[in-house]
Amino acid sequence: MDLLNTLTGQLRALDEQSLIRKRRTVDTPCGARVSVDGRQLLAFCSNDYLGLANHPKLKLALQEGAAIYGVGSGASHMISGHVRAHAMLEDRLAEFVGAHLESARALTFCTGYMANLAIITGLTAGDREAEIFSESLNHASLIDGARLSRAKVTVYPHADLAALGALLAASNAATKLVVTDSVFSMDGDLAPLPALLALCEQHGAWLVIDDAHGFGTLGDHGRGALEHFKLRSPYLVYMGTLGKAAGVGGAFVAAHETVIETLIQKARPYIFTTATPPALAHALLTSIDLIEGQEGIKRRAHLAALVAQLDDGQVGLKLHRWRRLPSMTAIQPILIGDNAETMRAGAALYEQGLWVGTIRPPTVAPGTSRLRVTLSAAHSSMEVAQLITALNNLDATGKDVR
Repeated sequence: MDLLNTLTGQLRALDEQSLIRKRRTVDTPCGARVSVDGRQLLAFCSNDYLGLANHPKLKLALQEGAAIYGVGSGASHMISGHVRAHAMLEDRLAEFVGAHLESARALTFCTGYMANLAIITGLTAGDREAEIFSESLNHASLIDGARLSRAKVTVYPHADLAALGALLAASNAATKLVVTDSVFSMDGDLAPLPALLALCEQHGAWLVIDDAHGFGTLGDHGRGALEHFKLRSPYLVYMGTLGKAAGVGGAFVAAHETVIETLIQKARPYIFTTATPPALAHALLTSIDLIEGQEGIKRRAHLAALVAQLDDGQVGLKLHRWRRLPSMTAIQPILIGDNAETMRAGAALYEQGLWVGTIRPPTVAPGTSRLRVTLSAAHSSMEVAQLITALNNLDATGKDVR
């Protein structure tokens, strides 16, 4: 009972700080309009940026994949779980982003979290003198990967190239990794990747890019941050997720073939995990075609137009008490600050039929709680206008959130 009382006390403390997290149950496919706990809502909180999660072609491809390969893979990739669909997807992904990498090869994972753990622990395996330089706003998976590696970890300030350059110059490590998000998941801004890559090439360091929120949405053909910034280097190690803009699930790492072979041989999150259901890999072949083709181009253009709608001087956001953080991506944070006020704002929107994410510590720093608006190509301009009106009214009056 003492153990349970300790946990109860910890939960009570979280509740007193407005930090308790609660799940809601969705009864419909992922989309702009969903049924949640029996209520019809307009959702601005998913990462389905291109609106592909319920695409008819993906549903048919998943059904076809299950008909060909069954459901489960049955084992890890290293035993018997590496199915033809996995091999075909890896070849397709290597081709898709390969123009930005030398001798490109790809490796698929169950989740982006696992992929990041694999990259960092795999590239530093057996080298206790390795050093990792981690961006201060990195995703938890990158932070945890650095911790698990047992390498020396140095955190550099957000987008501070001068600080990182000095740290790299002072390092005597033979193995150096600079690790960063491309699109920062809670702020929506972009890392200065060209300058980071130049530093890595100058100092002999790997640049590990987590492009979870850029893959599919950035670049003319959706090839992510690599295409957006026109990057190309053998020093790049690229991670893209397949459950956000790609609409399905999983993740992949693309890099020089020697890097990928190293991960296959050394990365425990890859070696000791059952492979993803091959039907998902089969469906993702269709997803990549959609991202790359004319439909993907149109959806990215529509998404960009929705982001621009927020900036419109006549009908866009006009906030006074709150602050919209600068972002040209689908992630549009509204900074409020106080935990309780953030929760009240989210609840007020929910009562109006608008579902917006409420983000609090430890996901963000204390005092920076926010509404995290995520836009999707599945949204219409009228739906975004409805959100804008609600946010402007709440910010102006404050009566529903104070």
